[in-house]
Amino acid sequence: MASGKEIRGKIKSVENTKKITKAMEMVAASKMRKAQDRMRMGRPYSDKLRNITAHLSRANPEYKHPFMVAPATPTKKVGLIVISTDKGLCGGLNTNMFRVLTNKLTDWDKQGIEARAVTIGAKGFGFLGRIKVKVEAQVSQLGDVPQVDKLVGPCKVIIKDFIDGKLDEVYLCYTRFINTMKQEPIVEQFLPLAESRFTQTDEEKRSHAWDYIYEPDAPTVIDFLMRRYAEALVYQAVAENMASEQSARMVAMKAATDNAGNLINELKLVYNKTRQAAITTELTEIVAGASAV
Repeated sequence: MASGKEIRGKIKSVENTKKITKAMEMVAASKMRKAQDRMRMGRPYSDKLRNITAHLSRANPEYKHPFMVAPATPTKKVGLIVISTDKGLCGGLNTNMFRVLTNKLTDWDKQGIEARAVTIGAKGFGFLGRIKVKVEAQVSQLGDVPQVDKLVGPCKVIIKDFIDGKLDEVYLCYTRFINTMKQEPIVEQFLPLAESRFTQTDEEKRSHAWDYIYEPDAPTVIDFLMRRYAEALVYQAVAENMASEQSARMVAMKAATDNAGNLINELKLVYNKTRQAAITTELTEIVAGASAV
């Protein structure tokens, strides 16, 4: 059995760890609220941009943007935009997303489909390196507030490959925020943009059922909007992933703090039993010595 001094040292160590996890829980809770607000503020912009893009693309049927043209041949090469965290200590957030992505890569490998990727976040870059998936570009250390100009660079690489015909499809991989206790890993088609993304309600169709005059011309306007829409999708995915990260970290640190408290109570109980056993032994020795005298 460990001595009382060793147990006291363990209790002190766990108490110090508990202070750290409690502080990290409070920091994550503060960042989580800001990240959720940022994510929710981005959703109306994405929805409005989607509506405008849907109106203009349907109003000019003679021009079809490359983002909306499905490949004529069977899919042979796909691109991935993998969004992960830069830091750990956020529970199974990255692991769950990597598991879904691994299943998808396994299915593609069976079909003879080659995959290449760009990564946003250090964890995704390390994971794809371990499983030998080619990474064409990567960005990390985004901080607590995502900046569009930092995201555009790697995304341009994969988008250019799609436009040039080097890729048949592009997928977006991230963790969607549901609520504080639940986050959902997503691997969804990014390019070509699915028609379902431009689905409009009857009211939206009635309120925008007119044709447009384009200045300088339809390709210029629609190309610009499509590029902005693609950037908005990536930014929103990063914002969703950041909100999920802070929520998962807060929950993980709370669980660690609670576990540390339980461990401290168990160690104190063991320490008291050890101390009581030592006292009992000393008393027994004193009584035995007195009897011998």
